[in-house]
Order: sequence, then structure tokens, then C-alpha cells
Amino acid sequence: MATTKTKLDRRSFLKVSALAGGGMMISFSWLAGCKPTSKEEFLALPKEWFELNSYIKIGENGAVTLYSPNPEFGSNIKTSMPMILAEELDTDWKHVFVEQANYFPERFERQFTGGSQSIRQGWTPLRTTGATARAMLVAAAAQTWSVPTAEITTNAGKIEHKSSGKTAHYGEMASLAATLEVPEEVALKELKEFQIIGTSKKNVDGQKIVTGKPMFALDHKVEGMKYAAIVHPPAFGMRLKSFDKNSISGMSGIEDVFPISVFKEDYARNFFDTTTFPEILAIVGNSTWQVMQAKKNLTVEWEKAPESSFSMAGRGGNTMEIKIPAGLENSVGHKERMDEYLKKPGYVARRDGNPEEAFAKAAKILERTYTVPFLAHNTMEPMNCFADVKADRAVIYGPTQAPEFIMNTLSSSLGLPKEKIQINLARMGGGFGRRAYSHHMVEAALISQKIQAPVKMTYTREDDMTAGVYRPTYSATYRAALDKDNNLMAFHVKAGGIPETPLHANRFPAGAIDNYLAESWEIPSNITIGAFRAPRSNFIAGAEQSFLDELAEEMGKDPIDFRLELLKRAETNPVGENNDYVPKRYASVLELVREKSNWNNPSANVHRGVSAYFCHNSYVAEVVDTVIKDNKPVVENVYAAVDCGVVVNPDAARNMGEGAIVDGIGNAFFGELTFEDGVPTKSNFDKYRMIRHKEAPKKIEVHFVENQEDPTGLGEPLFPPVFAALANSLYKATGKRYYEQPFAPQLEMQNLKM
Repeated sequence: MATTKTKLDRRSFLKVSALAGGGMMISFSWLAGCKPTSKEEFLALPKEWFELNSYIKIGENGAVTLYSPNPEFGSNIKTSMPMILAEELDTDWKHVFVEQANYFPERFERQFTGGSQSIRQGWTPLRTTGATARAMLVAAAAQTWSVPTAEITTNAGKIEHKSSGKTAHYGEMASLAATLEVPEEVALKELKEFQIIGTSKKNVDGQKIVTGKPMFALDHKVEGMKYAAIVHPPAFGMRLKSFDKNSISGMSGIEDVFPISVFKEDYARNFFDTTTFPEILAIVGNSTWQVMQAKKNLTVEWEKAPESSFSMAGRGGNTMEIKIPAGLENSVGHKERMDEYLKKPGYVARRDGNPEEAFAKAAKILERTYTVPFLAHNTMEPMNCFADVKADRAVIYGPTQAPEFIMNTLSSSLGLPKEKIQINLARMGGGFGRRAYSHHMVEAALISQKIQAPVKMTYTREDDMTAGVYRPTYSATYRAALDKDNNLMAFHVKAGGIPETPLHANRFPAGAIDNYLAESWEIPSNITIGAFRAPRSNFIAGAEQSFLDELAEEMGKDPIDFRLELLKRAETNPVGENNDYVPKRYASVLELVREKSNWNNPSANVHRGVSAYFCHNSYVAEVVDTVIKDNKPVVENVYAAVDCGVVVNPDAARNMGEGAIVDGIGNAFFGELTFEDGVPTKSNFDKYRMIRHKEAPKKIEVHFVENQEDPTGLGEPLFPPVFAALANSLYKATGKRYYEQPFAPQLEMQNLKM
């Protein structure tokens, strides 16, 4: 049994004995990445390194309330994180109540949902805290019964001393446990002892969701609340010049219209302070319908914005100056500029061997270029927020992935100290990275401050889709050098985008090829971009894995065998020292998906493609089966193999995988946002095509590699590989390779229906 030191003092491990009939509440802070060791080695857990927060409340009747620390947007961490805590607490899941913790900056260092890190970072700290609470309850029983703690066992919220026959439930010992010292070290369960982790538990909010209980900020109402809408410039590269207040002053229910500046001029923004239009107009009235009707009638004059810049707080206290170019950008111009950059030398991010010499000596060179457009997040719940700002305090209630990262901005913009601002966390109707950028909270707060009343601010779908934040547009050229015998001599990738590069220079196939070159480039833009499900990986995986398939075909090799050969080289004789993947784990998902899909024996008329990728600390391989029915490509089956370590909640994990696969297929076929003179050409779902129910795969199987590795990411890793698996499958079905997304227009050019 592994043990870990707690190093939790009474300030970090707060115990309150006056709760609900003498129950015990345990609040904790914990460090991401801390791991338990064997009994011989003990790992200290300094409280100042901890990243996330949660607490346990035990009632006098044995009921347990577990507070989930991270914001929930559908990944089901509100169920899975408490499961980890409950496992080591050794309580009965049937007696557990789960509540969403609000953001408390005076107590917690960080609450963030993103990067597929919630379970990975919380694994050991949550286990440690649950085990610590259990140890204190055992100590209380030992003191009460005058028996050694070593003779006491627990199970499902019950405490027992077998030789004396004495038993108690946790609630009976909670008050005394709350007065005891926190143990210096605790024992963690062996994986084989788990009774909750590894079993499927229903979503704790499931009943509330299907019965329409208020859970979202859009549901929130208070007495005297006003409603607000925002008006932003119609194009990227434009700004507000003037507006005519009288144009809507006579409309029913409209109270005011005024400009808002989101940031103070001297404020150094952080990475998540991304917002395209820092100055907007706010319309306030008595209902959402009234203010949205007023938007249509408001007379506004816009002008072209000059080149500008702003300060951004970097790491280590450094401040960077970010420049925003002027001009009204176009998608045609974007494509031309990216083509120019692909022809220029880029920034060399990695070089192994002598790739230039190898290409010069090559008997054959395979070269392909891949491009993808901007994408909108399109969360089903538009951006919204409730705010009630008084002279000396503020309450903010809304959907956000990153409350900590907007707190400084709120404090600066409102002129209030952070301890006077309370952010309450609503369940999010989708996130995908979009709600990590919480400027909507600042906008609502500034409106409330201006009108001196509580307000609910809601974006329209058009607001959300045309005001950013987007997945960037990317392009990458891949080259492979082959000798006369079709052996791979060198590999070269040059990748970039507007306005960021998608390159991960140290990922596969880096480390598997003697002569390897990775270059990157970036083109500045005034179009705002941000994290989009599996940032950068969502493009580069599709390009890389499509190219590897074509390369395998050129070399006369099975695509899975070819990848496994490269991974074997990376395992047995790796090139370089900075390879950021474990070849054996990478290979394991390819081998598993080959088995589960019956790769070498597809059904008649089935065309299959494969892809594998490592990101967010997890390994995923996918096989897509496509058939042509009634002159239309139909995705019949998708098989996924995943190595994400220990799976906490199997049903929820499979659900997440299925959702990522459907999302990826939809974006691959249809996802696209283009610009004409800075104006997004699509502003709602009548033009921005989304996947429909009948277009989803007929069957999806998600299989997990069974190992004892600590859990890693899962919300994002199944998303990137499906793009290439689909493209490789479509090639087999249509005889055409697809180098640009979305695929649907190209399929239609082949007279195939979509």
C-alpha cells in the first residue's frame, strides 16, 4: 500500500466542528503532479504549490457532501472528481451529495477546467485528502473505543473494530475527528482495492438536466433585475465612432444605451483576457426581447481602427507588448499569405541529423500541403452573465472555465479589490475553450456598475459567432525523402497559421527518423483566436496522420505496420532527447485498435482509415469505416483505442470519447468560417453547417488500454485523430486525397451528396 505525507496544517486543512449537528468539514488545497511513493519514500505536499480546491462535509447521520471544485461544462468532472475523493474516504456513494463549489479567491489558488487536466492534476491530491479524512475518522473511533487504530477497518462509510464488535458510521465520529491533529502521512489504497473508481456512476446532475431544473446562468433571476445586450463592430479591424441614443430612446422597455471600455488603459492583460472589441455598446431594458429588438434599430457609425497595441502580463513578471495590425482582412488574402510563408524558411524548432543533405540525395520526394479554416466554437448556450455590482462589492454569476484568470480583470475594470468580488460558478452549456475567455463577465459587471442595478447580459447567436474567439486558420507542408529502395531517409514539416503556429516539434514522428526538420511561422492578424478543443493538435494531427498514410502507401506498407515500425525505432534507438511521448504506450493503442476493429478483415464495401495521436498526456488511435450509399459517403463505424491511464468513470469516459469523435467528424466535413473585408460570412446555423443526427457514425466503440498509470487527459485527445482517420477512409472510398478542410465541398465537386 502506497503512503503519502499530508503536510497539511490547520489553516490549509480547515476543520469546523459546529457544522450541521456536529459534523466535520474538511477543506483542502493540493498540488498538481504530486505522486505518492512507497512506504520507504515519503513525498511532501507543500500547500503553497497546490492548484485546485475542494472540501468534504460530513453530517451527524453519516451523509457526505462533496464539493466539486472545477467548473462543469459537460465533461462530467462534477461526478468523476468526487468519485476520487469518495474512494479514499471509503464512503458509500449512495450517501454522497455533490455540489458545485463557487470560486473563493481568498481560499483557493486555482479553479480551472481546460486542457484535459482536471482528473490528471487532481488524482493524487484528491486521493490524499480523502484518505486523510478517513484516517482522522479512524483515529476518533480508536480514541472513543480505546483500541489501536491498526485494528480498525472502514467500508462504505462504516467504521468497525471486529474483535470487540463495535461499529459506527462516519457521522458518529465526525465531531471528535474535527478536533484531532491532521496526520503527517496517510495510506492510499492499492488500485485492486478500489470500489468506486473504475465503476460507472451516473451524472450527478443528470436528473436536474432532463427535468429542466435551474442550473445555468440564463435561469438566474433576482428582484429588480434589468436585461442587457451588447453591440460590437460589424467587422474585425473596425471600432466605434459614434451612436445616436435617440434612435431607440422611444422604444418600449428601453432604459439606456452607453459605451463600455472592457479594460483600463494601463491594465496589463493576461492570456485569457482575449477580446476582439474592448469597446462596445450596451443596451439596457426590461426584457431580453426588448433590448434585442433595440439592437436592430440603434443607429451606430463605425470607423476603421488604426494599428494598436496593448500590454500583456507574461511569466516571471515580464510584460509583453502585443501589436494588433490594422486593416480589413479576407480569407482569400489569408490563403495567399500562408502560401507565401510556406515557401520561405521558417523558424527552426528542431533539427536532427542532416535533413538538407538527405533530401538532396533522395531518389524520390513526397510533398503535400494541408490547410484548415477558422472555426467558431458554437457552444449551444450563448455567452451570458448575471452581475450585481454595488459600491463596495460585486457578485458575478455565469459560465466560465477560468474564474481565477478573469478575477484580476474584474478587479481592475470595476475598481474593486478582489476580496470584494464573488464569482459564483454556473454549469456551462458547452465550453470547448471558448469560456476560458470570460470578457462577457466583465461586460456584465460594468453594465451593472453603470446602471447601479443587477443585470443579466446575453449574447445573441450572431454576437457569439461574429465577435470571436476562433480556432486559427493553419497550413502545413510535409515532405519525406525516400531512397531508391523506398526507405525513409528524411522527414520535414513546416507549419504555421494566422496568427499562431500549430507545430509541436517534439511529437511523433520526431525521435523515429535520423534526419528530421521542423519549422514554424506565424502571421499577425486582428482576428481574435483562442483555445479550441485540443488547441493546435486539432489541425496538426490531421495533417501529420494524413501524410503518414500517404507515405505508407508510397512505401508499399500497411499504415498501422508503418507507424508501429517508426515507434519501435523510437523505443529501441530514439533520435534526440526531447521526444515528448512514450513509444510503447503509443504503440499499444495502435495494436488495440487493430484488434478491436478487425483491421485486416473489413466487411464488404467498407473503406477504412486509421490515425493515431498523442496529446494532453494521452494516446489515442482511431479507425473510421466509410461506405458509399446512394452516392453519399456514410460513416458506419468508428473504433477508438485510448491510453489515458486509470479510467475513473468508464461510462462517462466513453461518452466523452463518443462526443469528441462526432464533433471531429462534423468539423471535418462542414466546419468553416471565412471573412470578407473583416466581416465573418456566417453568423448563425443557417449558414454555419453543423453535423446532424443522421450524419453521426452508426456505431462508435471506445476501448481503453488497461494499465495502472495515473489518469491523464480525456476531454480532448479523441478529437484530433478523427480528422485524418476520416480523410484516410474517404480516400479509400473515393480515390481522392483531401488536403483542405472542410471535406464536404470537395466531395460535392466529385458529385457525391452531402
